[in-house]
Amino acid sequence: MQIMDKKKAIDKLIKEATSIFIMGHRYLDLDAIGSAIGIYKYVETLNKKPTIIINDRKLEPGVKKIIDRMGDLYSINKGKKIKLKITDKSLLIIVDTNKEQLLQDSELFSCFNNVIVIDHHDLNENSIKKGLVIIDENSSSTCEMVADFIEGSKTYIDEDVATVLLSGIVLDTNNYVLKTTTNTFRASYHLTQKGADPSYVQYLLKQNIKDYIARQKVITNVKIIKNIAISSAKSTITYRREDLAKIADTLILFNKIEASFVIGKLDKKTTGISARSIGNIDVGKILENFQGGGDNHEAGARIENTSIKKIENQLKELLKTI
Repeated sequence: MQIMDKKKAIDKLIKEATSIFIMGHRYLDLDAIGSAIGIYKYVETLNKKPTIIINDRKLEPGVKKIIDRMGDLYSINKGKKIKLKITDKSLLIIVDTNKEQLLQDSELFSCFNNVIVIDHHDLNENSIKKGLVIIDENSSSTCEMVADFIEGSKTYIDEDVATVLLSGIVLDTNNYVLKTTTNTFRASYHLTQKGADPSYVQYLLKQNIKDYIARQKVITNVKIIKNIAISSAKSTITYRREDLAKIADTLILFNKIEASFVIGKLDKKTTGISARSIGNIDVGKILENFQGGGDNHEAGARIENTSIKKIENQLKELLKTI
């Protein structure tokens, strides 16, 4: 679904709202924060002052750089601090996810009568059905969708906003390797015309060398099943969700690897799975078996109180059926 096709419906909901809140998924990445900021700027053109809800205690490095540099320009607050401000005429705009359980503050969702969802991930039975749901599975990222909307609506954005939107596209395409179409390049070109700085995008994507070395150790544990790479981290070490995603991104670049799954502890009780595919294997569908989801290019899941070994064995059994 092209987002511009829904502009009138989007505008109507924004104009009728007495307060507007923007929320992405937990563990914000560059696509989530970039699309949130892009939508924020559009809402402002309709003379509304939105608030971005961020509950993450620890921010992904690229996201932290953006908040440190640009955070003062935006209204940002935790979910618990805005709960009393929600009324029957409040509007929640969700970006980069269509699953209630993955939201920054899933408990707030039920407080809203009016909802807009803007996302590029596949729908399934766990997807949000309330409100105006705009899904474009052909887009590389939600930032690509928002960049199209910014261009189509002739919304002014400065160089910093253009750069943040470009960073979300670069992240979700793994530097234009995955899920990249002619429109992805066109949207990127439009953002560079607006002043997006590719050098600063690479700065946002820079990695901590210690984290990189730790990720390489996980890669050495890789097992190959039917051209699918599975790598499990040690249960004594915890990782950020984005670290598991970066390992999966790396594994998908090797010869004859169609998909990759990386399993690791996110905290003492929680195990995460991050998956990537070149498009022939629907990793999102596979991870629905672990109460996760995504699409046929990327997916993730969080499992409580289950060992890495047990999850790995369950995953291997599932892959045998492909």
